[in-house]
Amino acid sequence: MRGGDMSGDSDTADEAVRGTCDDASICKRFAVSVGYWKDPYIQYFVRQAKERKAPEINRGYYARVQGVFQLLAAFLGRTECNCQVINLGAGLDTTFWRLKDENLLPKKYFEVDFPTIVARKLHNIKSKPPLSKPIMETHSGDSLLIDAHSLDSSRYSIIGADLRKLKDMEEKLKKVGMDPQLPTLLVAECVLVYMSPEYSANLLRWAADTFPTAMFVNYEQVNMADRFGQIMIENLQRRQCNLAGVEACQSLQSQIDRFLSNGWEAADALDMIRVYGSLPQNDLARIEKLEFLDEKELLEQLLLHYCISWGTKDSLHLGLSKIMF
Repeated sequence: MRGGDMSGDSDTADEAVRGTCDDASICKRFAVSVGYWKDPYIQYFVRQAKERKAPEINRGYYARVQGVFQLLAAFLGRTECNCQVINLGAGLDTTFWRLKDENLLPKKYFEVDFPTIVARKLHNIKSKPPLSKPIMETHSGDSLLIDAHSLDSSRYSIIGADLRKLKDMEEKLKKVGMDPQLPTLLVAECVLVYMSPEYSANLLRWAADTFPTAMFVNYEQVNMADRFGQIMIENLQRRQCNLAGVEACQSLQSQIDRFLSNGWEAADALDMIRVYGSLPQNDLARIEKLEFLDEKELLEQLLLHYCISWGTKDSLHLGLSKIMF
């Protein structure tokens, strides 16, 4: 999971959520080292895991990374990159650098996360030339602005903010050049589930009210009412990690309804079994040879309990509601 700005208001809960940022990055780094996908940048943010990750975990992360990236690439295609991307609860995500390498950068790429996580990310960027150079290469104009809790360059900005404090977040985003009239893709991976239903609804409504042309992509748990879902919840609770927003994760329909009841024109959702099966078949064949998978049922259970859901608003008639796998 990626660390975002979430759950109840207690510091302990927030601290536990921040810890999920490291979990996600370590799992991604391991899967990359085995060869599931290419990411030459993650090594600069996180050390290699001390122990092997199970093959089903690696395949789950592969499906997540490829699935979200596929929707992102489709949005960039529909808008011909004349758009902005806002990654909410971005953690140590490396998408900006990967988009630059693929010549797919939007007009501007924004990240939002807790100030403590942002400070860590900025420290890595400042001290590692393979991270800072691509930002400099895409920057034009005056000197690049970077301090302990924010970065602002021509194509990439990072701000420290709490997603529950929308006014503050919006002000900070506008200060670094967010343009509400530009087609906007918002991404949240394992973020809304840590916020109370009231806060996540406020965030979705804020996005729907702010951007007339937008797509919101959400990756998180689903089908949480069954026994497997209950065990997942209990395991996280043991780490003081409370899934405050789990009621929206009861089914694919509850994920869709949350978008539709908060100002989005159209919405859809797929569990990760469906997403996994719809990824390019030649690449699936490649990754399935990387490691022997003993427990096919366990992978299916895992994929069945995560989903990608997305909502769209399309004032420019770009055909955003037609984007799917």
